[in-house]
Amino acid sequence: MDSKITTNRYSAVSIGLHWLMFLLIAAVYACIELRELYPKGSEPRDALKMWHFMLGLSVFVLVWLRLGLRLLQPTPAIVPPPAAWQQYAAKLMHCLLYALMIGMPLAGWMILSAEGKPVPFYGLELPALIAQNEATAEWIEEIHTTAGKVGYFLIGLHALAALAHHYLMRDNTFTRMLPGR
Repeated sequence: MDSKITTNRYSAVSIGLHWLMFLLIAAVYACIELRELYPKGSEPRDALKMWHFMLGLSVFVLVWLRLGLRLLQPTPAIVPPPAAWQQYAAKLMHCLLYALMIGMPLAGWMILSAEGKPVPFYGLELPALIAQNEATAEWIEEIHTTAGKVGYFLIGLHALAALAHHYLMRDNTFTRMLPGR
């Protein structure tokens, strides 16, 4: 994959990571929602929870690569340039999405640690981040659940803004992140 940025598009690596992480995050949400279809303690429910953990930790690993690329590569210009308030809103949204991609997996890891449960990661067992403490686990789980609900809103707003830029404002915001164009 090409890691160079053209004047009007993100690099192929950045585009690939963006869409890979979209798929991973969709799978993380799907796993935790679909687990509700199965009774507690059942094999399918436990498998979905395990995949929720591992896919979430995959997001945590990849977000650092995305942040590195974002810091090292220039951002392609939006043509025509949006208003200053829109640029500020976009930066705020990206900060919130990055906080979600870092904070949610980290909180999940801490929940499992505080519950004294293993932290699975593709055949590995990751070390506990904090000491076992059921009250701490419950407190972090409340934050994790609330942040997950906020995540639905942020992701939806991000997608809606991209579509609004494309169809209403008719700028290149959306097309800068599309593959193979």
